[in-house]
Amino acid sequence: MGTTQLESVPEPKYWHLRTVLSEALDSEFSVGEILPNERDLAARFGVARATLRQALEQLELEGRLQRRRGVGTTVAPPRVGVAVGTEQHAWPGAADDAWQLADCTQAVPPAAVVTALETGADEPVHIVRRTRVSHGRPVAAELLYVPASSVPDLSAIDAPSGPARARAVLRELQRLELEGEDRAVELGSASAEDAKELDRLPGAPVLVVTTRFFAEGRTAALSVALYRADTCRLTFGDSGKVEIHHGPERQAS
Repeated sequence: MGTTQLESVPEPKYWHLRTVLSEALDSEFSVGEILPNERDLAARFGVARATLRQALEQLELEGRLQRRRGVGTTVAPPRVGVAVGTEQHAWPGAADDAWQLADCTQAVPPAAVVTALETGADEPVHIVRRTRVSHGRPVAAELLYVPASSVPDLSAIDAPSGPARARAVLRELQRLELEGEDRAVELGSASAEDAKELDRLPGAPVLVVTTRFFAEGRTAALSVALYRADTCRLTFGDSGKVEIHHGPERQAS
């Protein structure tokens, strides 16, 4: 591997190195491949190891790299597409749903959820917790709030909590005719509890996707999902198959 000297540029050297490294990831490495060690990379690009670490940390924040203890720094898989503008509505838990059920409890939701669901201030609702994993890493965590009125036949289910209860709630919810949904996206930061579930540090940026599901002329369920901002991208339309190249021109195909 030859030595590549960086040009003299007005931008910080680590940022220019980050651009050069990004181009190298696209042309020389495949997903999951382990990068050379820091000493070899620093020698290749003619920079101090401190500068190299800054560039690697930036690429990790952007989701291009991931550091795995005992393995090293590897090329991260493509971002997970988060559809926010599709006409193909479906209840949570449909056959092609990529989420994994974790738990289900009954509790009084936060005030903002009470307002959205138009339930009583002290009325408990079913709270289904789900996670989404891609290429072996957690990329999203969701809380799905379902009023008792949306699943009136659930009383026959014996399991008071856990995945079995969650499956029962989703199964009963799908008995309703879904009339539509709306979705909002905003940037947020992970709380300590969220960060633990998403394998990130507290305060890490997340995409907060809030979805209201409508049936029988009312909000039948409310989803609040947190997506890791470093592993996910928003998609619009029905296909969501726009690919983003990471090179300096950032062309879309």
